[in-house]
Amino acid sequence: MSIQSLNPATEEIVASFDPLSESDLQDVLDSTAESWTAWKLKSYSERAGLLKKAAEQLRIQSKKLAEIMAVEMGKPVRMGEGEALKCAAVCEYYADEGEGMLAPVPVEGVGRKAYITFEPLGTVLTVMPWNFPFWQVFRIAAPSLMAGNTVVLKHASNVPQCALAIEKIFVDAGFPANVFRTLLIGAGQVETVLDHKSVFAVSLTGSEHAGQKVASAAGARLKKSVMELGGSDPLIVLADADLEEAVKVATMSRCGNTGQTCIAAKRFIVMDEVYDEFLSRLTESMSNLVVGDPLDPKTDMGPMSSGPLRAELQKQVDRCVKVGGKILIGGSIPDGKGYYYPPTIVTDMPTSADVCKEELFGPVAMVFRVSSVDEAVTVANDTPFGLGGSVWSKDEDMAAKVASRIKTGCVFINSLVRSDVHLPFGGIGISGYGRELGSYGIREFVNVKPICIG
Repeated sequence: MSIQSLNPATEEIVASFDPLSESDLQDVLDSTAESWTAWKLKSYSERAGLLKKAAEQLRIQSKKLAEIMAVEMGKPVRMGEGEALKCAAVCEYYADEGEGMLAPVPVEGVGRKAYITFEPLGTVLTVMPWNFPFWQVFRIAAPSLMAGNTVVLKHASNVPQCALAIEKIFVDAGFPANVFRTLLIGAGQVETVLDHKSVFAVSLTGSEHAGQKVASAAGARLKKSVMELGGSDPLIVLADADLEEAVKVATMSRCGNTGQTCIAAKRFIVMDEVYDEFLSRLTESMSNLVVGDPLDPKTDMGPMSSGPLRAELQKQVDRCVKVGGKILIGGSIPDGKGYYYPPTIVTDMPTSADVCKEELFGPVAMVFRVSSVDEAVTVANDTPFGLGGSVWSKDEDMAAKVASRIKTGCVFINSLVRSDVHLPFGGIGISGYGRELGSYGIREFVNVKPICIG
């Protein structure tokens, strides 16, 4: 069966690709393993120079890459261009900082001399999603390559043109052959990749179900895994919050990328004193978003990535209504071509309802009224997810205390929850384990090896 690229704005197939055969897949993995023997011996400065050239290519090609994203998964072009530039930034970050992060660390009190080294181990398999088809890849590839590993990419099946464009970036930047390879394969071939002796680890970003399958397969082979899975992030608005800024960021967080973001604010938890005003402002803000052709620079929100994903979101919205939720705006699939879904606000659901603890992967805001900080924290933590969250208050000390009580991988105060090259990123609970980015990310896929003398 071919791998197809389907435009979610038109529902038309724009390209088809043949997946790798089993023998071709083995040839690619063998070639990547062979390339590692020379790549691991490259100096940090040589690897850094190539990463900076990759960053240069990302900047040169940013408009073209944005158009590919728009056509394959519906991201508005101005947001896609920003994604390409963020990928350039992560390449430059590890090019500049990677050597220092992996420098030997001296240890006192052990023998005559002791230090800890960080050595590359082989090939990292990356299993990546479609929602940020370039950023998700580069935030793993850049540190892995800087550390001296090689990388193979199994991308989401609906973004094959993005996957091939990523490989071309590394080719255009002058990387040695087979140091980074895209594998056009189906999900059923992931275990074949893990079976290869050169592949020592896997990093997956995706759904809870995909994470369970790949983590189990890696565990069965005693190979390391890092899992960045879904989220149902709380956005807590305290009584003294700057509502104008909170609403602006809440709208951006919930509806950016058509709501298809793991760290999007999905549950808005608002103190009673400001609930009505916040809700009124949020309704106006989300209603004013421009929904349309992702190739139009004026578009704020494009289509969802697929029909099945939109249908699943609609089922969740219907379940919200079934348990007592009220639709303020949106809430139904519009007529016409394309997998569009309107910005939607649902209120008055009981927090005990199962749907209120789930991840709604689309532009749907669930808004809850609370009467105390303790209640806000309880509602925020009433989910098996734990990826991100934010707290809004003019009292930063109070906000920090609230943040410390939220069970999640990161909390931002008076700011958009986001992944940043300087900060470790990852979740707890069913949101996954392990960390990407920062110094923690580059040390996930190396041999942390002490060397002791005397």
